[in-house]
Order: sequence, then C-alpha cells, then structure tokens
Amino acid sequence: MPVASPCRQICVMDPHSGLCVGCARTLDEIASWSALDDAAKRLILLRIEQRRASSSASTAAAPRPPRDPGG
Repeated sequence: MPVASPCRQICVMDPHSGLCVGCARTLDEIASWSALDDAAKRLILLRIEQRRASSSASTAAAPRPPRDPGG
C-alpha cells in the first residue's frame, strides 16, 4: 500500500522553524516526496511525529505571559 502524503493543503513555511505549518515537513522533504520510496516516506512521517511531539512539549513547558488585569 502506498504511503499517503501528509500534506494538509496549508502550505505556509514557518520562517523560524523552516517547516511547513500544515504538514511539518522541510522544503527538501516536500520537494523530494514524490521521488522517495515508501521506506523513506515512512521515515519522514516518523520525523513529523517527533517534531510535533517536541513542539507540543516545548509549548506546554513555556511560561505564559501574565494576563493584563485591565483588559
């Protein structure tokens, strides 16, 4: 069974991370996707999972700014 693309049709690159906001791939991963074999695609999917887990963990651990009591 072929490996489906993780593209979510939200094709915007985050300038800070260098990753697509929609699918969490690099430009190189996006550009090479159609030429990769299924094993390489699965490896990218694993990297995406790791990136999202890492991003979620760092976001959860980051201190939140104090609320403005006036507004």
